[in-house]
Amino acid sequence: MTPLAERSLSVITEKCKGCFIPGEGETLKSANPQRILVFQQNGSGEKKIRGIKKYGKDFFIIETISIDEPLPPILDNTSEYLPEDIQADLVLDFLKHPDLSHDLAAACARSKIPVVASGKKVKGQRIFVPPT
Repeated sequence: MTPLAERSLSVITEKCKGCFIPGEGETLKSANPQRILVFQQNGSGEKKIRGIKKYGKDFFIIETISIDEPLPPILDNTSEYLPEDIQADLVLDFLKHPDLSHDLAAACARSKIPVVASGKKVKGQRIFVPPT
């Protein structure tokens, strides 16, 4: 078992409805849902996840990685908490720990996966930081 699994991170994959508008010749059934990977601490992204499910319709697949245990102020090694390989079309960062957010953004940049990190001070290519 990996350290990630040992930390009892809850990973939930759910099909959600999405904002996809089919193009000519496409139907809703032929559309590929966008894969969104949500990272959260202590339920910090639950409201946004519910909103995506409610208003997103059938076009998102949401996977959630929740870190619900107390963390030290400084994490020298975040690999115990973050997956080695991130597979998603978009990552949403609702992590509260700055070391986790920093390393998540770096991993996503290496994989060329865009990150939305609302209210964070993380900077980089493919990182979108909308105001809160």
